[in-house]
Amino acid sequence: MKGAVEVSDLVVKRGGKEVLHGLTASVSRGSVTGLLGPSGGGKTTLMRCLVGVQVVTSGAVYVLGEIAGSPGLRHRVGYVTQSPSVYADLTVLENTRYFAAVLGAGSASAEQAIADVGLKEQATQLVATLSGGQRARASLACALLGDPELLILDEPTVGLDPVLREELWAMFASLAAAGTTLVVSSHVMDEAGRCDRILLLREGHVVADDTPDALRRAAGTEDLDQMFLTLIQQRAEVA
Repeated sequence: MKGAVEVSDLVVKRGGKEVLHGLTASVSRGSVTGLLGPSGGGKTTLMRCLVGVQVVTSGAVYVLGEIAGSPGLRHRVGYVTQSPSVYADLTVLENTRYFAAVLGAGSASAEQAIADVGLKEQATQLVATLSGGQRARASLACALLGDPELLILDEPTVGLDPVLREELWAMFASLAAAGTTLVVSSHVMDEAGRCDRILLLREGHVVADDTPDALRRAAGTEDLDQMFLTLIQQRAEVA
């Protein structure tokens, strides 16, 4: 199988309502793919499908050559949810050491992951006392343990200041350059330009799937917000 992720004719219903409508997409290995679009567009549902924790109505989802959710993927896929997924009553270091032990990684990797996300000074601080952005970075540190081949990040930069956002995106690019595949969701259009490829979703449909430059050309604008609006209009006219 060519891509790190291959999704074909994916249909998902939640609460009796269809939220993904025959979605098809592919994610190349060693790249940063931005999953973008307004809230409620289906980004989180698609990510849950990639991790294998979402019931699929029909279609196929393959991750790293295996069916999404297969036991063999547990140590190959890292996932950071919108809500921080770390223990509030433990310190940052205790959290990373715990998850490192679960994954069979050493304590040195726990400390390195903390440094990578910029929390070295908060390593001995209880997660409960961290800011929202710091908690998100603590979750990211745990997801980095074990050097996952695929890293799925659900709006990882929400609540972060511009400097930290810049640092995280630089780290994402570095990880991709080293061979990690990243799928990063966001509803902030200016983050689209930092991705190798953009998958635009709206109301459970793929609006566009291409490189940032190609989508700018297709929309006839350099403004990313205007690009999204133009592509939506073009799709509506075709439909």
